Amino acid sequence: MIDDDESVRVASSSLLRSLGWEVSLYPSAQSFLSGDSLEGLACIVTDLHMPGMSGLQLQRRVRELKPGLPLIFITAFASDDARRQALDAGAVCFLSKPVDGYAVADCLQRIGRNLL
Repeated sequence: MIDDDESVRVASSSLLRSLGWEVSLYPSAQSFLSGDSLEGLACIVTDLHMPGMSGLQLQRRVRELKPGLPLIFITAFASDDARRQALDAGAVCFLSKPVDGYAVADCLQRIGRNLL
């Protein structure tokens, strides 16, 4: 989970863990990219607007490093243009904050089915 808002990271990680997923938390795209390897990741859940590197910029970088790694965007600023860019570039879901837990579960189920 990548989000510059600590309260969102904590709440989102609780939701993801309750759905049975292991979660690592990062306050920025840069900290994520400089941290763990992309190997072994099932997906990335990220905010759209963050200081430094945006979620869309992160998506482009991840596509270079590990094509096919699923991304889910969760954002408070869901413009039609950003939604289109993210989905056209392969995002699995583009959800608006406050996020509906059922919508997140649906996105993760789709990813899980593709991992089988």
